[in-house]
Amino acid sequence: MSTYDSTKTQLSKLLDEIADGVIQLPDFQRGWVWDDEHIRSLLVSIARSFPIGAVMLLETGGEAKFQNRLVEGVEFTGSAPPEAEQLILDGQQRLTSLTQVLRLRGPVATRDDKKRERLLYYYFDIEKAMRGPVALLESIVAVDEQKTVRTNFGREVVLDLTTPEKEYKAFHFPCNQILNSDEWEEGLNSMHQEKFPRYMQFRTQVLKPFREYHVPVIALKKETSKEAVCLVFEKVNTGGVPLSVFELVTAAWAADGFNLREDWLGSSKSEGRSRRLTRNPLLRDLEPTDFLQGISLLHSWERRASDEAAGRSGKDAAAVTAKREHILSLPLTAYHKWKDLLTKGFLEAVKFLRDQGFQHPKFIPYRSQLVPLACILTRMEERWLEPQIKIKLARWYWCGVMGELYGSAIETRIALDYQQLVSWIDGGSTVEPTTVSESGFQPGRLDTLRTRTSAAYRGLYVLIQREGAMDFFWKARMIELDRDERKIDIHHIFPRKWCKANGLPPRVYNSIINKTAISYKANRMIGGKAPSLYIEQIQSSPRVLIDAAGMNQILSSHLIDPDQLRRDRFQDFFQTRKNALLGLISSAMGKPTSSAPDVVPEDPEEGDLEMDEDSGE
Repeated sequence: MSTYDSTKTQLSKLLDEIADGVIQLPDFQRGWVWDDEHIRSLLVSIARSFPIGAVMLLETGGEAKFQNRLVEGVEFTGSAPPEAEQLILDGQQRLTSLTQVLRLRGPVATRDDKKRERLLYYYFDIEKAMRGPVALLESIVAVDEQKTVRTNFGREVVLDLTTPEKEYKAFHFPCNQILNSDEWEEGLNSMHQEKFPRYMQFRTQVLKPFREYHVPVIALKKETSKEAVCLVFEKVNTGGVPLSVFELVTAAWAADGFNLREDWLGSSKSEGRSRRLTRNPLLRDLEPTDFLQGISLLHSWERRASDEAAGRSGKDAAAVTAKREHILSLPLTAYHKWKDLLTKGFLEAVKFLRDQGFQHPKFIPYRSQLVPLACILTRMEERWLEPQIKIKLARWYWCGVMGELYGSAIETRIALDYQQLVSWIDGGSTVEPTTVSESGFQPGRLDTLRTRTSAAYRGLYVLIQREGAMDFFWKARMIELDRDERKIDIHHIFPRKWCKANGLPPRVYNSIINKTAISYKANRMIGGKAPSLYIEQIQSSPRVLIDAAGMNQILSSHLIDPDQLRRDRFQDFFQTRKNALLGLISSAMGKPTSSAPDVVPEDPEEGDLEMDEDSGE
């Protein structure tokens, strides 16, 4: 049985039902202000009987329950609006603008060509409109909310339409009376009878197409599932900013009396969940959709465990999932059960990340990997601090990072990892999670890691610092320095200027093998000099006060061979450090790096190079 009807509906009927509150908007539809140019073009299209596209409506009363609201500009004073019978899924911009221009008596919210919001009334200059179809656009006049057109910085009124009498005299017809002009016509006929025959020609030529205009309407029946409605809305919502799962779930739960947005963002009376989480810098970029994915994992895992306890298995048991369609169907009870526990789980994830060496949010390799991590920590609580559990968690985490496994198909991996981690850590299974068993790191990948857009690049940066890397200038461990205050970033070890002068290709010297974390002060001293020169300069600087042995210790903390650097032996340095970095990666992943042939790196695109490095070049 079809879940939709397709028909044509008279424009005036649609706008009447919107003004009467019979047709409303689902709450997830954002407010919209169309620009003046679009509104004029829309009016001309209808006046010329051109198609303006179909609209899509959803019948209310079915499974897809959403909090709804009136179209912008529609008001009910002294009484509550009626229950909506249909909701607008597609066509909001057109129907909102047409309702305000043609059906309501107030000014129209719009924007000018400079994107400034304005309140305007629209009129047809009757004489100009009668010049024919090509003159219709020019004949549309927009006046300010006082119904005037002013020049000389608002001091001079060049068109005054503030009363019906002045409209008659100027022979300008108000667009908000196009669909029912009886009152205006009576006034014109009584005060300017000589103009009435001309007006009747205008009525036939310009107004009649509006009154006879029909709009194609696709009406989804109430039997349509919530997931289908949300999917349909995403497909048709090609304009504006795409809706997130969070906004769709917010609208769905609002119908049950729960304000998810307020719970997440807070209000004047309470701090939101988001603030409690993101005040921790490492969770700075956490999105509400990430949190809902975690709720989905915990809820679906619990359902599956219940099914298995009842003897159901395989496809007969509920699936563990973080997929969009499951989030959209989450019951509100699941959110209430898990929200506080998962909040604690994410806060435990911060402790885990700091334990692994993470100090700054810009070096978090994958935000998406935090979801299964937070969920498993929700389950483990403080038990994750037990040495054997922490070792397993760390192996899984670094295999995901250095194996670069959370870059695509993450919804499937998130669900699989959570289930397998539960079995591996909590269930006594000896079978490693797929992320651990299938991850690998080819030595040649180091050659191609050039910017922090790569998860492995960011992960390796953190691993080097975790092992005790010290700054060339400050002599303290990097993890103990304030990165913003000391302006620490990733810079070349053999400077670009030196590398270019010595004929080294960018694909080689821009590799992470030739980069490490260096403070701004150290980088200023390095400039574009040969390592043998800048090392001596740093050592001899009265601001540093360090001997050769101390400097060698600092260089070694970055997995740099001091002797090779002091002798400017780039090739030896490059291979030695590459091997050391591979050893660091292998240790973090708990497995050897791949023995597959090295990947031959290609020359990077210009946009792949970091341009904030190596002062003095």
